[in-house]
Amino acid sequence: MGDATPTSGRMEASGSSGADNLEKREPLTAESPAGISDRLLVRRCQRGDVEAFNLLVQRYEHVVFNFAFRLAGNYDDANDIAQEAFVRAFTAIGSFRGDAAISSWIFRITTNVFLDERKRRRTRQHLSLDDVVELEESSVARQIEDPAPKPEEVVIGHERASMIGEAIQSLPDFQRTMIVLYHVEHKAYDEIAVIMDLPIGTVKSRLNRARVALKDKLSGIRELF
Repeated sequence: MGDATPTSGRMEASGSSGADNLEKREPLTAESPAGISDRLLVRRCQRGDVEAFNLLVQRYEHVVFNFAFRLAGNYDDANDIAQEAFVRAFTAIGSFRGDAAISSWIFRITTNVFLDERKRRRTRQHLSLDDVVELEESSVARQIEDPAPKPEEVVIGHERASMIGEAIQSLPDFQRTMIVLYHVEHKAYDEIAVIMDLPIGTVKSRLNRARVALKDKLSGIRELF
């Protein structure tokens, strides 16, 4: 993925205590970013430390790109979505309050970028997700995880994964996002609620609706399951 980090400008700084000032004087090194907590990086970003934001990008660029790819279905769109997500994160990080994990916040931004882009492409898009559909979680059985098949099942396994991927891509954008977050990214209901800015009850009902839609699309190829 290309470098999405802004190279100029300064983010809004916030007040700092003596301890925070001491933290700020400690050097950041790209060689050992694992030892630096997300919270510390965020605090430094909020003071205008672009180097800290670069490390934050390095830490999350791969998972953000992979998430964007699973949503968009192609490299170019995923790359654009991931870069725009980090640009938005850079702009908005001064307002990050720490109520949720920074990873959930970044996933939420990435989701919004994807949905915004899809809305621009489909201005007449309308999704009706108001009906609550009760469905056992095992209905899809997390088959999207595509576990490594046994040697004698390699061909069928690849064909099954391909068909599931195509079925996911054919879902409406919001349903696709719900399926990817839960079944592919393995996010819990509470984290999806943060990412999607929805009550947990709504997350469950809309995820069930998405499962029903995916199950319908896969109904014609049951022999592979």
